[in-house]
Amino acid sequence: MSIELAKMLRLRRYRYYVFFAAVVVLLLYRVSRNSEQWESATASIPYKPLRKSPGRDFGATNKQSQQPLPGKSSTGWADRESDISRHEQEKANKDTSEVKIPSLKPTASEDVPSRFDSSTDTSTTDARKTRVTVYDKEGAAKTTTVPLIDIPDKNVGQGAKGKGVHGKPGVHKSKPEAEPTKHWKKFPEHFPVPANEIIPLPTGKPKPIPAIQYDFDKESPDVREKRLERLAKVKAEMVRGWNGYMTYARGHDELSPVSKKFRDPFCGWAATLVDALDTLWIMGMKEEFEEALLEVEKIDFTTSAYRSEIPVFETTIRYLGGLIAAYDVSGGKAGGHDILLEKALELAEILMGAFDTPNRMPILYYNWKPAVVSLPKRAQGASVAELGSLAMEFTRLAQITKENKYYDAVARITDAFYEWQERGTAIPGIFPEHIDASGCNRTAEAMVAALEAEQEEQRQIELKKSNSDTSNGKSVETGDSRNKSSKDEFHTLERRSQVGTPNDDGTKSVKIVTNGEEIYAPSEKTGAPKSNKNDRSESSPVSRTPSNKSEESKPKDKCIPQGLTPGSFYSNQQYGMGGSQDSTYEYFPKQWLLLGGLEPKYKTLHTKAVAAVKKWLLYRPMVPDDRDILFSAKINTQGNPETDASTQWEVTHLTCFLGGMFGMGGKVFEVPEDVEIGKRLTDGCVWAYESTPSGIMPEGATVVPCAEANNCHWNETLYWQWLDPLHDTHDEEVRKFDAEQKERKAKKLQTTDKPTMKGHPNLGTGTEETASSKGESADTRIHRRVPPPIHSYPDRAEGARDLTSSDRSQVPLQSEEDDSEVPEPVRPLSSKEYAENRIQSDNLPPGFVSANYHSYILRPEAIESVWYMYRITGDSIWQEKGWKMFNAIVRQTRTEVGNSAIDNVLLENPVKTDQMESFWLAETLKYFYLLYSDPDLISLDEWVLNTEAHPFKRPV
Repeated sequence: MSIELAKMLRLRRYRYYVFFAAVVVLLLYRVSRNSEQWESATASIPYKPLRKSPGRDFGATNKQSQQPLPGKSSTGWADRESDISRHEQEKANKDTSEVKIPSLKPTASEDVPSRFDSSTDTSTTDARKTRVTVYDKEGAAKTTTVPLIDIPDKNVGQGAKGKGVHGKPGVHKSKPEAEPTKHWKKFPEHFPVPANEIIPLPTGKPKPIPAIQYDFDKESPDVREKRLERLAKVKAEMVRGWNGYMTYARGHDELSPVSKKFRDPFCGWAATLVDALDTLWIMGMKEEFEEALLEVEKIDFTTSAYRSEIPVFETTIRYLGGLIAAYDVSGGKAGGHDILLEKALELAEILMGAFDTPNRMPILYYNWKPAVVSLPKRAQGASVAELGSLAMEFTRLAQITKENKYYDAVARITDAFYEWQERGTAIPGIFPEHIDASGCNRTAEAMVAALEAEQEEQRQIELKKSNSDTSNGKSVETGDSRNKSSKDEFHTLERRSQVGTPNDDGTKSVKIVTNGEEIYAPSEKTGAPKSNKNDRSESSPVSRTPSNKSEESKPKDKCIPQGLTPGSFYSNQQYGMGGSQDSTYEYFPKQWLLLGGLEPKYKTLHTKAVAAVKKWLLYRPMVPDDRDILFSAKINTQGNPETDASTQWEVTHLTCFLGGMFGMGGKVFEVPEDVEIGKRLTDGCVWAYESTPSGIMPEGATVVPCAEANNCHWNETLYWQWLDPLHDTHDEEVRKFDAEQKERKAKKLQTTDKPTMKGHPNLGTGTEETASSKGESADTRIHRRVPPPIHSYPDRAEGARDLTSSDRSQVPLQSEEDDSEVPEPVRPLSSKEYAENRIQSDNLPPGFVSANYHSYILRPEAIESVWYMYRITGDSIWQEKGWKMFNAIVRQTRTEVGNSAIDNVLLENPVKTDQMESFWLAETLKYFYLLYSDPDLISLDEWVLNTEAHPFKRPV
């Protein structure tokens, strides 16, 4: 029996071996099949070649270009042309209903396996290299081998994780093998604008517009020589910064000019390069411009290894604006640089997806990944600047391409601001910093929900009563207007003057007072709002909300429509011209110019905004030399600024654009007063530059406002009081201290005059003892800066431990309450002393109350307004002021390969923070260059610049 059992066990063991062997064979077969499928599929992916400049070769012959980048193939820059094909690949398993973007490059083969197809196995190690077809413009094709791209772990440059020092190879984590890169895809819109509702560009001949630029006379030889010398020095800074970027950060967003590394704070689409294209052309750096176009052609806007969300505002002003401006300044269609317009269209098609919302207000952080793009979305909170600073770029693209859809996208935002300005804000004419752009009245929704719950409860009660009566043999007939209505649509909410009768569709509605107006909300759950296609009035942005005919695309939640409203919590609203608000107001007059004066809304928006700034925000600071300058404040209010406004008398670098805006608007709309205000605003920022030890204005500070703009003189006592908000308390403490010290000395004198028994302390009169106790108690209570008690001093404590037993047995000859043993109380600081200490400890320049934001990140706003003032007034004093600014900035920020932001402008030698924003080359150096160029270069009567200093051609 045991022998048969052993044979049986051996047979079972063999069956297990056979089973596992079969599994292994099957797995090996599957792996080999998948590897073959992957290679055959990728062998037909077309690729657009890189354009080569005549007579120039940017391949492996460039020594710097041979250095590998983190996260890229270690084969170096010589292989960047082949590496980029990885980003050019399209997914094979695209939805058949997918809407394709314009044919800017060949589409991918339908056989390419998709990252989203779970049935495709790409884990084999044989897929280390892929076969792709390289496509050229003549239609020839050849096969090449391209290594897979390793995506870096973090958006850091050479020397960081994954690389050695100064770009030398190091240990790094590779991207999972054979994992395809995700790419943006265009899907059918959920909330499309019907063709007959697209807002077209204004048509007609541009209106006559007053000249903006001063009519400059012919300059003398001496003046010309001086100007050209300065112009050359500005260009030298541009050349060094550009070469540093191309050497150490080529293809990346920003250069780190101290460490000679790179950063990718945006999407890794070469922000500095795209941002600086028009600067290169304007400064006559044509070879560098052509070289940059090779990098532009490599950018793949459909994917990013660094961010899953596109910052729509920054991407629009830097990338889209940069591409369009470079196209314009280089000659447009006649210039022959078609790649600039092609890339602008590619990017614009992606950004247009951000506008696919029920009210067509954009998603300002747009997730480009297909899984998210395919879902319906609704706009949320936004800042004024983010929402309102897209108009110029999309308008200019619409003018170039004759595609009205680009203008429609931003015209709806303008309509929303226009309607809100007409409806009124807490400070009429301007808008709170934070906005609710969702288009849904959440307050009304909550009230309607509560009403519906109450009605449902009442309905259930009536139903129970009806059932009870029926069971008792009674017949009860019930009815409800809600049940009689066969409509299942949302009753559009408008103001009483627009609706007439709130129950005109037979539904029950409830009146709700919200945002200062009466609206009528439906009292039952229905679908999405309808739009009035025939109403295209200027004052109603709701009328331009596209109709929604697809039931599947309607939002699942109920939305009671409304326009733009404040988005701050707890009803707190901030109004100002600084960060998160600035460029929207800048765009009102500039957009009017770009449209040739054919859209009157922009003039209305500008005129009302300027009036509000004059009334509420402008102030004159009190400064030591009584200089007649202006700044713009910030106001906090709960909605009634006449009674609850609190003002921050701020001096911020971002508000320095106001000088140029007032000056240009004053010329365009013929308001001479505004030109004068522009001069004083600009000179305020120049004063802030001249006041600091570094010669550079801080990012943010505060000063003392004058009670009267026309009667403002330096008052040092008042200045000290502003430095010390508790000046009354501090001065009162000093008075009390002096009085107590005087009383204490008098009591001490009385005590020494009376006889006492030596060696027997505390034997004086009881009155004396009580007085002493009271004096010490009062002293401790009033003076909060009393030194630590005696036992806390180490030397005295050590001395006490050294006493012998005989010493401890003796009675001290001096009293424990003798004043010689009590530390003298510390005299409190007076208001003046407190203020002087603050000035010294905070390094405050004269006139500054605070400078908590004391960095400088190479910002352009101050020199921007200086340039506008020079071009508008023709006064060479602005060139002199600008030259002092230029020298101070270069002296403090220059590095070997560029210029760096600094940490503290209040120091004579601040620390460089190793960051060079793209706007250093795009804006700051461009404005300095134009300040000393021939005035006909980028004339304000021919060009209008966006907020990133990108020039767009004005219509003629």
